[in-house]
Amino acid sequence: MRSSPFSRRWLSGFAAGLVLAAGLTAACSSPSSSPATAQNATSTADSLGSAAPQAPADSPLQVVAQFREPQIVGVAVLPDGRVFGDFPRWDNNPIAPIAEIGADNSLKPYPSAEWCKWDETVRNEPQKHWICPQSVYADPAGMLWVLDPASPGIKGTVPGGPKLVKIDPATNQVVQNIALPESVAPRKSYLNDVRVDPKTKYAYITESGIGSLVVVDLQTGKARRLLAGHKSMMGDTTLNIKADGKLLVDPTGKQGQFNADGIALSQDGQYLYWKPLTSYALYRIKTEALRNPALSEAQLISQIEDLGKVPASDGMILDAQNNLYLSAFEDHSIKRRTPEGKIETAVQDPRLEWPDTFAFSADGRTLYVTNSAIHKTATWNQGVGRQDQPYHIFKMTLPK
Repeated sequence: MRSSPFSRRWLSGFAAGLVLAAGLTAACSSPSSSPATAQNATSTADSLGSAAPQAPADSPLQVVAQFREPQIVGVAVLPDGRVFGDFPRWDNNPIAPIAEIGADNSLKPYPSAEWCKWDETVRNEPQKHWICPQSVYADPAGMLWVLDPASPGIKGTVPGGPKLVKIDPATNQVVQNIALPESVAPRKSYLNDVRVDPKTKYAYITESGIGSLVVVDLQTGKARRLLAGHKSMMGDTTLNIKADGKLLVDPTGKQGQFNADGIALSQDGQYLYWKPLTSYALYRIKTEALRNPALSEAQLISQIEDLGKVPASDGMILDAQNNLYLSAFEDHSIKRRTPEGKIETAVQDPRLEWPDTFAFSADGRTLYVTNSAIHKTATWNQGVGRQDQPYHIFKMTLPK
């Protein structure tokens, strides 16, 4: 997620879409609701008064930005060091769902205030506005991409709204806008995270609502939905995955099941990695197979590689040495899977309350990560939010 920062009730809606639990709803504000504004994170008004987690003395994590609200999910970092965040419309209506982040925690609507506007006055222009953006991503060529599943509150996609948008940061202008049709993004879908390969001119997307991959030919704008409902796409409710030692149980008493979420593209573009969020399984496939429309579903499935057990995680990213970093929310850590399959702890810090999404600096030496505190939101705590610290963007220097 990715994803997804999920809002206080985001996962309620997500669970509704994924497990079809009757009566489970997401309390996203309507497009006409009053917008929530970001604040410098000093208040604990929505907590139960518990002490916020403190940084260990030896923690390598540095705070880049922090927000009491809105809840952040995604982060992207450009070669020039500009930082962008993603704040989807789940149970509030942020002024800047995509924002350029200033040194003082300021949020500048991006690429413009008009693009960030979503209310009754623009409902007939779903392709020209961020409806519920879920992912912001800087590709290796320095272009910025925004993935908008267009499903406020995870209540179902707005007709004509799902899209993948390319922005040129040099001009801050949209240069490509690919509408994703209902055949690719059905009403119960939730496009989650994206990776773009400028060399082959293809994009790869995890879709969490139904559980599938979406492959987009950036030259033609055509997209295909693949492996929908395949076991490699589906979360597992039999594993008793926990955060802070507690099961993720929704208001109906059902354990959360979250499908294909984390995604990573190898530096050479040859392999795509993914995993369902509530799963200990990791998969990969050659991107060449994903780009070949002549392959049947069975032929495609035969090329999926099961890479064995890894921690439950939300976001993923690969470095130049093919070490895979995973945001391990069960124990407040970032894990590193080596190319040989060894699992190591890169950092463990109690402030990593549901580490979410990653980005690298241009030289690959600095790793950025968001924390979205999903497990402390009201949905997973009998209606009472237990968030006791700000949402963050952290960074850490990686060893040589």
